[in-house]
Amino acid sequence: MYESSTIEISRNALQNNLRFIRKRLNQGVRLCSVVKGNAYGHGLLEFVGLAMECGVDYFGVHAADEAYLLKNNLKTCPDIFIMGAVEGEAVKWAILEGVEFSVFDFDRLEIAVLYGKELNMKAKIHIELETGMRRTGFAENEIDEVCRILDLNKEHLLLQGVFTHFAGAESQANQFRISAQILSFEAGYQKITNLGFQPVYKHSACSAALLNYPETQGNMVRVGILQYGFWPNKETHLRYTIDKNTNPELLKRIISWKTKVMSIKEVRKGSFIGYGTAYLAQKNMKIAIVPVGYSHGYSRSLSNVSNVLIRGKNAPVIGTVNVNSLTIDVSHMDEIVKGDEVVLIGKQKDKAITVKSFSEQTQVMNYELLSRLPINIPRVVVP
Repeated sequence: MYESSTIEISRNALQNNLRFIRKRLNQGVRLCSVVKGNAYGHGLLEFVGLAMECGVDYFGVHAADEAYLLKNNLKTCPDIFIMGAVEGEAVKWAILEGVEFSVFDFDRLEIAVLYGKELNMKAKIHIELETGMRRTGFAENEIDEVCRILDLNKEHLLLQGVFTHFAGAESQANQFRISAQILSFEAGYQKITNLGFQPVYKHSACSAALLNYPETQGNMVRVGILQYGFWPNKETHLRYTIDKNTNPELLKRIISWKTKVMSIKEVRKGSFIGYGTAYLAQKNMKIAIVPVGYSHGYSRSLSNVSNVLIRGKNAPVIGTVNVNSLTIDVSHMDEIVKGDEVVLIGKQKDKAITVKSFSEQTQVMNYELLSRLPINIPRVVVP
């Protein structure tokens, strides 16, 4: 079957990134690999399978459907923590399967108790505390009631974790807010333990907090973007490498995105290329068409500003990015032929096209660009 493009994920790059992460974990701290958003666009099943080969055994997903996909497609299933959406019958399924899930309001806590009793099993829950994110989580004045319900239902609830989310640990501008969150979380956690509960995990650190606030590690960290080879933001990259006096290229991108030249043609000077008047040929040109467009996650805002790699050379994207094709200026490539490899993200010979370069051109953060890559693009593991 012909595929218009392929995404490759590198085993060697992931191993490198995991070494970087593990060196920064305190002794006894467990790594929870965050794979929400189709593993940040890298492919949920493919990435989790590869990460397990590299020794990762605990994964955080956003919703029950992602947990279901892992449970039903992996021969050996790791520990799974649903950090966000799990409702109704999905809670029952999670309990049956031993899948951990977050509880951030009384409705979900009551549903967990209900199905725990019905199944005569323990729901593995992580209680989320609201510390300043203003999104989900129990407020400080609700902790007593939460603990009362936990105490009354010890046979059907297992307190697997207590956690919170930081509201921007990657930016020093948020330092006052993050510091307040750290104090709030410590106070809430202490209140729970003072009431006689001992959660299996205490966790608040994400990728940015692991680097910028290493004291927040608890005994588990939830690491997402770092494992894929990306810094949480440019500021974190600079802060970390300057403070630590380390090599700025400590992380390696594990993703490459490739396609092939579909068509080549000559265009006369003075001709408009593609839809409308977005690009006017200023000379006689040779152009190539590749079968990738904005329906595949290649943003329309990259029209006339981005580049691809062909035969180890940069080739500009010209005209408007279409729903399913790009036009490339290859006037400087006499040797190009139909079927030549085109690198959209990744390396070719001594040149590279990065997600960072897309982010700078479109003002869209790398998290968003990556997670927009469609699920139906084939993902393959390479060395």
